[in-house]
This record gives sequence, C-alpha cells and structure tokens, in this order.
Amino acid sequence: TCNDFILPIFLIDGKNKKLPINSMPGVYRYSLDKLGIVVEKAIKNGLPMIALFPYTNKRKKNILGTEALNEDNLVCKAIQLIKKKYKNEIGIMCDVALDPYTSHGHDGLLSSGYVLNDKTNEVLIKQSLLQAQMGCDVLAPSDMMDGRIGKIRKSLDKNGYQMTQILSYAVKYASSFYGPFRDAVGSKGLLKGNKKNYQMDFKNSDEALREVALDIKEGADMVMVKPGLPYLDIIKLVKENFKIPVMAYQVSGEYSLLSNGIEKGLIDNNVILESLISFKRSGANAIVSYYADRLDRILT
Repeated sequence: TCNDFILPIFLIDGKNKKLPINSMPGVYRYSLDKLGIVVEKAIKNGLPMIALFPYTNKRKKNILGTEALNEDNLVCKAIQLIKKKYKNEIGIMCDVALDPYTSHGHDGLLSSGYVLNDKTNEVLIKQSLLQAQMGCDVLAPSDMMDGRIGKIRKSLDKNGYQMTQILSYAVKYASSFYGPFRDAVGSKGLLKGNKKNYQMDFKNSDEALREVALDIKEGADMVMVKPGLPYLDIIKLVKENFKIPVMAYQVSGEYSLLSNGIEKGLIDNNVILESLISFKRSGANAIVSYYADRLDRILT
C-alpha cells in the first residue's frame, strides 16, 4: 500500500520552479513555493513520509560544506514551511551528509583524497541537531562514517530531541547506481575520486551484519539498505538477523533504468510493481522510491 513508501523530493533555490531532471524521467526539482504541490499529493495518497534533498547552488559550496550548517539553507527552510502549513500530516526525513554541500562532492571532510571520519562526525552532529531544531522527524545519516549514530543520538538526547528518530544508512555500498542522484543534487560533475574508503565493498555481505549491529548498539531506530534491487539478499539477511525496521532505497540508477526502458517500449509498466514487490518479499518494511508519487496509478 501507499503506507509502505517514502517519497524523495529535490529542492532548488528560486521561485516558481519545477525543473525536470534529465537523467531521471518524471522527477523534478521544486522551488519552495512549488513544494506544496507535491507534498499535498503525497498526503492525499496516504504516504507517511517524504525525504528532502537539496540542489545547492555551486556558489554556496566549499571544501568544508558549511552550507549544511546554515539555518537558512534549502532543507531548513523547507522543513519549517512544511511543518507550519501541514503540521504532522506527513513525516519529514532529512539526509545527514555533506555531499550536496561540498565542492569536491564527498560526504565528509577531505584530506589527501580520503574522507576524515572523526572530523566529519563533528560536523554531522551539528547538521543533525540543526535539522531536529527545524522540526525534522527522522534524521537519516547517509554519510557512512563510523561511530556517527551514537554521537548524533547523544547530542539529540542532550538537547531535548529524544523523540527525533534516526534512520541509519547502515548498509550503503560503493555503487555505480548513484549517478542520476548525484546529477539531481548537483554533485556528479564535482566528485573527485570515488567513495570506496567509506562506503561498503559490494562483494562483501558479512560486513553488512557488522555495520547494522554497530548502528543498532549506538541507537539507530531503523536501518537502510542501499541500493535496493541488486541487494535483495542483503535486505533479507539483515531482516532475518535483527528485530529492527529495515528500509530499502530504490536508488536513482534503478529508477532510471526502469523508466528509460518503459519510455523506449522495451519493457512495460508492470515492471515497476514487480520490482517494488520484490523489496517487500525480501523483508523491507518500507521503500524509498521515486515512483512513490505515482502509486495511485501503479498500485491499482
């Protein structure tokens, strides 16, 4: 049902903008004054939550990703707008990572080609607390730094945000399926090198269990497996070994492969439902999908 889905929404500066993303047919970037269109449809369709991702202007990016800590950044303004207008009619999930804000496209602070784990964590703590203060319901650290869940949980509790939940991207692989998303948030052309020193090796399934166990111990309320379809075995493995909600992310590359195939008439629309059902069959409690705004057609 629609209750199984989370809809990602891309934000952009400006007014009266609903801009198509060329690499993702049917997906758009919305200026804040156009955000109501997609949020109201999500509420009408019974979606429990939306996930916000910013397309940050290049002028606001730097090597430290300081825009992530600006209380007037796109995400913060969007949270406030949604909460003021729609109260708790729909949940808000926010990405905790620096890649939309850094000039080098990495999820953390960079030195000699490597992301610095502990120094990045200090920034992520501040980013998380800021988003919680703005009204975010679920913080979703997607950065893959070690130890950040415990530090974020401690900071939230200390500052009175015990009810703010953490959805940890505990299992995020260094995948080639992320290209269209990086295009959508404006980091694709900026990325220097790769993310293999902090994201996971897709040949290794044992590491997934260790990462999930650590994040649960540190205080994660839910965990994410990303990408989705190529990792159904990992979703099932995590679900069978831990009593915790497991989310799947049908990532941009998966979405674009299906959508382009449909547009070209190579496959029919039924593949969408077939792929989504596979997530549920493998044990996913919820699915982050760019198709979530079209479920009124897909699920009928």
